[in-house]
Amino acid sequence: MTMIVACAGYEAGRRIADLDLADSHAFLSTPGRFVWIGLHEPDEAILATLQQQFGLHPLAVEDAFKAHQRPKIDVFGASMFMVMRTAQLVGDNIEIGETHIFAGEGYVITVRHGASSSYEVVRARCEAEPELLVNGEDFVLYAIMDFIVDNYVDIVEAMEPQVEEIDEQVRTSCAGRATIDRIAILRRDLMRVRRVTAPLLDICNRLQRFELPFIDDPVRPYYGDVRDHVIRVNENIDILRDTLKTSFETFLLLGSNRQNEVMRQLAGWAAILAVPTAVAGIYGMNFEHMPELQLLWGYPAVLLFIAVVCGALYLRFRRMGWL
Repeated sequence: MTMIVACAGYEAGRRIADLDLADSHAFLSTPGRFVWIGLHEPDEAILATLQQQFGLHPLAVEDAFKAHQRPKIDVFGASMFMVMRTAQLVGDNIEIGETHIFAGEGYVITVRHGASSSYEVVRARCEAEPELLVNGEDFVLYAIMDFIVDNYVDIVEAMEPQVEEIDEQVRTSCAGRATIDRIAILRRDLMRVRRVTAPLLDICNRLQRFELPFIDDPVRPYYGDVRDHVIRVNENIDILRDTLKTSFETFLLLGSNRQNEVMRQLAGWAAILAVPTAVAGIYGMNFEHMPELQLLWGYPAVLLFIAVVCGALYLRFRRMGWL
């Protein structure tokens, strides 16, 4: 994939030119214009060119090149640097990437690293709504954030049926080792997504409530919408994690209950077998003078005694629910 995904100039909410990266700043000579540049894992030379043209802060440029940054928003004078972690569902696996956004008067620059969907969809959506794109850089920033958060929503919604299936398996006693392994994997994935989404709440609060450069009042409520989505994602993640935790605890309780039932059955049969064992042990002591040995009905009487006691114990344990 090319490092320069797109470089376009906009005026009055419409795309009017595809620009060369080296000449992108010259497009801003006319007031009311802005450029939107999309990069994918660029090298230092490209970032150095943009730094020279738009006066990007060196610390922000260093972060954008090295990546592996925590979600944050930094303000440098009249410009802003934002880091957002991205999540993408690849098969059954969740891959985490990140997007760095430089924004200021006249420009929006996105730098993608790792797993991340292309922002061509966002660009097309914005260009299809010129009445909103006319707001400029702050609306583009909102559109990118909204797209990233919507991906979180899709991932969490894709995990919901899996969690419900696990809960059903546990409640119907169909769960086994594979189910427990799946619970562990889903809890790990949910934790990873939670670490990605949690810091965005503070970022959205800052964008919505505090005075930050180039963000106009008409666009500020849109960041409140992103904030609501982030809250919903975090709540859904917490609900799914609690459901998995409850399913696991239910599985353990059911297993413990089954184990207790087996132990009660073993204890009941052991008590029943103890009667003939004790009687046979007494008569197996081989003393010479044991009066019962001379009785004509001694042997049948002992067998009857054993049968009666064992039968009484069996009925007693059945009534107790042990057998």
